[in-house]
Amino acid sequence: MKIWKLEDVIISIQATKPKRIVVKIGSSSLTSLHGEISRKKLEKLVEQLVKLKDNGYEVLLVSSGAVAAGYRKLGFLERPKSLPEKQAAASIGQGLLMEAYSDLFLSHGYVASQILITRGDFSDETRYNNVRNTINVLVDRGIIPIINENDTVTVDRLRFGDNDTLSAKVAGLVGADFLAVLSDIDGLYTDNPVKNPKATRIERVKAITPEIEAVAGDAGSAVGTGGMKSKLDAFKIAMASGIIGFLGDATEKDIIYRSVLGEAEGTYFEADQDMDYLNRKKQWIAFNSGPVGEIIMKMDDQIPHSVEFHNISAIKGNFKQGDVVRILDEAGARIGLGIVNQAASELWHALASPVRNIEETIVDQEAFVCELEHTVPIR
Repeated sequence: MKIWKLEDVIISIQATKPKRIVVKIGSSSLTSLHGEISRKKLEKLVEQLVKLKDNGYEVLLVSSGAVAAGYRKLGFLERPKSLPEKQAAASIGQGLLMEAYSDLFLSHGYVASQILITRGDFSDETRYNNVRNTINVLVDRGIIPIINENDTVTVDRLRFGDNDTLSAKVAGLVGADFLAVLSDIDGLYTDNPVKNPKATRIERVKAITPEIEAVAGDAGSAVGTGGMKSKLDAFKIAMASGIIGFLGDATEKDIIYRSVLGEAEGTYFEADQDMDYLNRKKQWIAFNSGPVGEIIMKMDDQIPHSVEFHNISAIKGNFKQGDVVRILDEAGARIGLGIVNQAASELWHALASPVRNIEETIVDQEAFVCELEHTVPIR
């Protein structure tokens, strides 16, 4: 496993001059040992974000902590386990969290706004674009958006899963240059540092390989939901979108500002610059759309860049023109996702007819994301 030098990261970051920064902070980094909001921790976080703002950066915050901040006010001694109890706790904690953030940012002369979203806001392309437009207005006006999943109404099947994933998707949505994920660990290690004292921190990751994934555990903290695996999934999204990522310890002094400068101790995630990054349209297809059918494709030795009718062997589902479908090979392995130009009924008719009066290209190149080419976590 190759370990990259921090000097390479500093040169790369200084060359790109990141301007729009998304910061994600986890529940364990915001709450006290008793599970309530820690004013001291919030103050340190806000001071760092204000320093970024004062130095001309655009800042967005993806903040966990609503359930953790609210469950004791609901009368629980430990974090609740049932969905209704978590949602009730979030309805209390979200208000407490935003009140604290608003007061602290106002004391420095900045206004904070609240944005609560669900996965449905991202899976619908119109709503997805509307979220982006709203955030852009806020950021352009100097406001600091504070983003969280709308835990009070979201059901499990419509959840992002954790705020690590949400932060990466938000970073791609708004065209961020840098994603800082703050946690209770100071980076990615070659092994579990708690169990193996010889484990060393990996300073730079240019590709999340199976070997890298093998060192990630599944467990998160007692008050959070995201473990190292979810963080790696988030950085896959960021790297595929051309965004530099950073994982570091939230308690380290001035960690956010130093990470943006490329000087912090932690792990940086940056794909090779010659990689073909996904544009916003392809990001939506790959990470947020809801596939409603399948196209089975005959494969040759080349990586496909579109889906042609003559390569289709079967279709499944009742999709319409403009829907997103999964593209599979004849063995059932995933090839990618794409927006179809024809409805399933048209394709069924053309496949069964000796006279095929149908356009050859079923999924255009600009509407096709090939998993074989990009190695992204396609849903």
